[in-house]
Amino acid sequence: MTQTLLSLGHGYTARALARRLVPQGWTVIGTVRNADQVEIIQAEGARALLWPTDLTKALAGVTHVLTSIRPDKAGDPVLRVGRDALAAAPDLQWVGYLSTTGVYGDMDGGWVDEDTPLDPGGARGKMRVLAEAEWRDIQGLPLHIFRLAGIYGPGRGPFAKLRNGTARRIIKKNQVFSRAHVDDIAQVLEASMKTPNPGRIYNVCDDTPAPPQDILAYAAELLGMDPPPEVPFETADMTPMARSFYSDSKKVRNDRIKDELGVVLKYPNYRDALRSMLAEEQSADR
Repeated sequence: MTQTLLSLGHGYTARALARRLVPQGWTVIGTVRNADQVEIIQAEGARALLWPTDLTKALAGVTHVLTSIRPDKAGDPVLRVGRDALAAAPDLQWVGYLSTTGVYGDMDGGWVDEDTPLDPGGARGKMRVLAEAEWRDIQGLPLHIFRLAGIYGPGRGPFAKLRNGTARRIIKKNQVFSRAHVDDIAQVLEASMKTPNPGRIYNVCDDTPAPPQDILAYAAELLGMDPPPEVPFETADMTPMARSFYSDSKKVRNDRIKDELGVVLKYPNYRDALRSMLAEEQSADR
């Protein structure tokens, strides 16, 4: 059977996965909300499908499903329209749900792994916990949950803000984040697809949790710039969304993706990643 991935919410991370699969002969179908995204997706070798769609028809012949669509207050949008279709899909070998390490809540800078009890403090984390439970409740679904740390990579780095002068080093005592380069997320997903283990949960992050101000300082160093000014978290002018990211402080363990999936991170730390991202930018500008 031809390997076919249906990517629900075919965005930044899913497109990175597609770039790995399409050259191997996979059929990739990605859902998008806007018609102006169709040509972009198709140019990358995938088929575009406007969302919302009839999932019963969309799942015909599909062997793998990845969902990147965020939950809302009413639950998971995919399951509201397609729970029965997913449960009845005859050919599914693997289903991946992209969640977040925000489900663990605040650990005051301490470590978490996949067995750490879930205790989100914010609304977004609580919605993710409920969505994970909704997906796990579908009997017989070959579900794999991936809890992603902060995603970065080409087009999602600190360099643009540093160059235009909008970057700020927000300082909050004991604040530390884990991160995941999009290429490493994609290789984790591919490794899981090749060795399915339904019911398994994986944290996806690099080896080097760090305070956010350290990343900005190193990026500025690479650009030959002075680091942006320090701004105390308590007085920083931030959107509620941006401020909410600072409500959790934790370091995330990633042993399982290495021990069980055999993943060797391409970017085990932010320094390697930022150097590579800057080199790619400079090469593209030539």
